[in-house]
Formats: sequence, structure tokens, C-alpha cells
Amino acid sequence: MNQKLYFDVQKIVHAAIQAVQPDHAVKRALAQIDPRWTENAEELPAGTMKPSGKASSIYLVSIGKAAWKMASVASQILGDKITQGIVITKYGHVQDEIPTVRCFEAGHPVPDQNSFDATEQVMQMTSQLREEDQVLLLISGGGSALFEKPLCSAEELESVTRQLLASGADIVEINTIRKRLSAVKGGKFAVLCKPAQVYAIILSDIIGDPIDMIASGPAYPDSSDCGQALHIIKKYDIQISADAEKLLQIETPKALDNVTTIVTGSVKELCNAAAKACEALGYRPVVLTTELCCQAREAGSFLGSIGSYYSDKHEKIALIAGGETVVKLTGDGLGGRNQEIALAAAAEISGKRNLAVFSIGSDGTDGPTDAAGGYVDGDSACALQQQGISIADVLRRNDAYHGLAACDGLLITGPTGTNVNDAVVVLVDHETGEEA
Repeated sequence: MNQKLYFDVQKIVHAAIQAVQPDHAVKRALAQIDPRWTENAEELPAGTMKPSGKASSIYLVSIGKAAWKMASVASQILGDKITQGIVITKYGHVQDEIPTVRCFEAGHPVPDQNSFDATEQVMQMTSQLREEDQVLLLISGGGSALFEKPLCSAEELESVTRQLLASGADIVEINTIRKRLSAVKGGKFAVLCKPAQVYAIILSDIIGDPIDMIASGPAYPDSSDCGQALHIIKKYDIQISADAEKLLQIETPKALDNVTTIVTGSVKELCNAAAKACEALGYRPVVLTTELCCQAREAGSFLGSIGSYYSDKHEKIALIAGGETVVKLTGDGLGGRNQEIALAAAAEISGKRNLAVFSIGSDGTDGPTDAAGGYVDGDSACALQQQGISIADVLRRNDAYHGLAACDGLLITGPTGTNVNDAVVVLVDHETGEEA
């Protein structure tokens, strides 16, 4: 392992993740809703705010992998203005108690009974709202699985979700189906909150920030239609019951008059933060794209080949790509899209001692693993070969986690408190030497 490049990676990951924490993003959005909520917030004691006079009660609902952090920030700013609140986040993501807010952990990427029970608690909390009340809805990636009240059986919802995840369908296609099998997605939660106003603050984890698709759009008019949903089922040969197919033919809300939506934070911010961190380390940063969307292993192979091209240019350069790739399951191994990117890149950069590639999920969890992503350099492929491990075979079995573990390539951060897609960085440092 190239220790110098590895240490640079650690610094870049830390700086980029810190730069996209929800603190400032949530505060900016709250100020847009009512500037008096955040006026001189830094000077006020925790739990104190200037009265807004906008509503008699604020009900906080925070869903997604960044839900706890977003709710914590909102609570610090709004204090006892929050009448009640509920957080629903992934297992292991609740860090502490929040005043007047109940915190639940549930299943992701496949919803479980805790997802359903916690969502039922939200529906009960918002079932008797008045016109003068407000719902502060904080949304981050992962909300589709965590915030769920299925209209079909729990068993069928799990089956359909697993089939879609294994098929290689992208997140927009997956959420198009999820909306129609749910009582709270596709704008339906906003309808349930009437006559109260809903103020939705969103950390985007989908390329292009399609608001109705982030967490399956619980409080936004749905842009997809029934025809698209049925096409997706046919395209990926998803097996569903006749009753579920009927649900796909029921149209979702196309207009909502009680919702204000603010998107604050996205993969562009993550990539810009990574670029600044690379520049501080002496690299010339180049952001290639913030819309990376393809098969993970293809992205890794392509970016690795680009890095290999630059490896003999005698330049210290960082090539950055952001987005969200997909994994089509062909095996039963353990891993995630970022780990597959890194491992696929390893084959392309083998022997290049001045080259490293890493890919990381901003939420700190890549697939159903404890790793945020993966790191490889010019030594990684050789280290695996010496152990009799074939990169192609590992990728075929979708077992990137164990492949990277064998060459010390797992990047583990723990839950980060944010979620704004993924970043891949190719580092070329002429100072570390040429080919082995």
C-alpha cells in the first residue's frame, strides 16, 4: 500500500464529509422559511429562539440516514417551538436524545416492521392537525425504506424491493414503484397533513435533485405516472401479485397546495468540498462530473483507466466524479456500489505506484456493510493476486467487501450524519514514483 496516498485519502474523506454536514444546510433552509427562526442563532443559548408568530405548533418529522443530525440541528435552533417530533433513521444512526423528539431506528435498504411502526407513529402525530399548525419535514436519502406504510402486504413489499435492488434498476425507477405501494409516498403524506402547511427541507441524494423522487417524494407532487410504473415492472421482470399490480394503476397526487419545499445540499457540494481538500494537499483538482450514473464496476474500470493515462504526465492531479452508480447482482457476496468501483479500478491501475482511487458514500454506509467505500492503489491488484484472489471473480460474486478487506482497502467512517450521494477520486502524485 502507498502510505502517502492513503494518508491523503484519509484527509480528503474527512474534509469532504465535514463540509457537507447538515448544520449549515438546515439553518439556511430554516431561514428561508422564516428568517426570525435563525436570526442571531449563534448567540442564543441552546433551545432558545425568537418568536416567529407563524403558527401555534410545529410538528417535526425527520426521515432518512441523516435524519438524526438534521433533527438535532433544527431542535437546537427552534427549541421548545417544536411541540412534538419523530426521527426515523437507519440502525446505528441515532446518537443521542433530542428534546421533545422521539427517535426510531429501522430497516434500510429494505423496510422492516420497525419502519412500519415508526411511520404509524408519524401518521398518528399528524392526524389531527389544524390549519394554523406546521409540519417541518426533514428529508434525506434512505427515507424511502425508513418511512413506509405499505398498501400491500409487508412480505410483498419486501419481495418487490429486493427484486428491484437486485435488478440494476436506478433509484428513480425504484421509487416510481415504491410510491404506488405506499400510503405515505408520492405526495400522499402531505395530503394526510392537511389542512396544516408542510415545510420540507431536503438533502438530495439523487442526481439532478428530482424532488419527487428523493425518499419517494412524501410531500411533493408525483411526476411519474402509472404507465411508467407498469413499464418498469415489465422491463426488469419483477414478480408481483394481481393486487399489487392494481395499486400500480392508481394515480398519485399531481398537485399539492399545502407544501413549501427547499433543497439544501447535494452531490455538487460534496465534489466541491473534495476538490478544495485535494487542492490544499497540492493536487490540481478536476471535477469530471456530478452525474455519474452507470454500473459501478464499469465506472471503476473507466476511472481507473483515466488515472492510468495521467500516471506518466508528471503532474499532481485529482480527478473527481460524483453521483450514484448501480450494482446488478450476479452473486451472493457482500459489498456496495462504492466498493465495487474501487475494486474494479484496482485492475486498471495495477503497478502504478503513483496512483490511487477511492470511492465513498457520504452517509458512511455502502450497501449492507459497515464500510463507507473502498481504496485501491497500484499495489492492490498484486496483493490480491499473491493471495490467489481474482478481481474478476470477486466482482462476479458481488463480494467486493471481502476482496477489499484482503488488501486493506476498506474505508470505514461510521455513520456520518449526512447523505448527499457518492464521490470517486483518482489521485495521481508524481512525487511518489513511477511504475513499479
